[in-house]
Amino acid sequence: MNDYCKYMSGTLVEEKWGLYVDTAGFSKVYPHQHYPKNYEHPSSHTFSWNKGRVLRGHQLIYVSRGGGVFESEFADPIEITEGTCMFLHAGVWHRYKPDTNSGWDEYWIGFNGNYANELMRNDFFNVKYPFIKIGLSSELLNLFHKLIETVQTAPSGYQQISAGITLQILGYLYSASLSNDTDRSPIGRLIEKAKFLLQESLEKHIDLEKMARELPMGYSSFRKEFKRLTGEPPNQFVLNLRLNRAKYLLENSTLSINEIAQQTGFESVYYFSKLFKKRNGKSPKFYRNGDAGF
Repeated sequence: MNDYCKYMSGTLVEEKWGLYVDTAGFSKVYPHQHYPKNYEHPSSHTFSWNKGRVLRGHQLIYVSRGGGVFESEFADPIEITEGTCMFLHAGVWHRYKPDTNSGWDEYWIGFNGNYANELMRNDFFNVKYPFIKIGLSSELLNLFHKLIETVQTAPSGYQQISAGITLQILGYLYSASLSNDTDRSPIGRLIEKAKFLLQESLEKHIDLEKMARELPMGYSSFRKEFKRLTGEPPNQFVLNLRLNRAKYLLENSTLSINEIAQQTGFESVYYFSKLFKKRNGKSPKFYRNGDAGF
């Protein structure tokens, strides 16, 4: 995913709804890159490491690559590792930054409203230890992608749709905070990591054998365990991700079919159209137009 951020003001309708999203985005911070990227954010959200920051609303940050450090008025400095979610509570001073040598990738949501305040006040997410080590979760990643795509395309009622996705994210994280991570086997964690990496790499050529080595697993074991735990082999899993993503873009974007083929990692428009028609019974062109033709 490319860097993206959007800031929104809650109208009276959103405030009556009880929970609304005021910002969402993704940022890739490279090693030795200046942080934070203040030029991308309004003054209400910018901060320096020396001064820190206090927000009027709540924010959730998911670090999906790299690591860094966080501290707040209630939490001593703590190392942030890959797969950690950080909660920034309204009215609480905090500061955080990626490690200079690694950088990090961060997804974020800012949310506010009476219902949001009730959730955060009632200690579902501890202000004194505002972290959940969720790991590389493909389910959480999918929810963040869905949220950002909703904010980008801004369909009618998108604020209420975004609020619903935010509640899904919060519910997922709260459930994860109650479970015992040791219940998941080491193999299960590796396959979950592989699912996450595959979902993050749809635009690129994916070398499955190289991925298996880096997990690390032997390729035959990787294929066997991936199918056992997901119900399909890794190459079919990737194809389904790409076709589902392409369908979403056909329905919700003005990108050309050629651009959609490129953004979903297909080597040619012809190959994309052939596989899409085989799956959906219509070519991408007719699917977008709602035409019964083939």
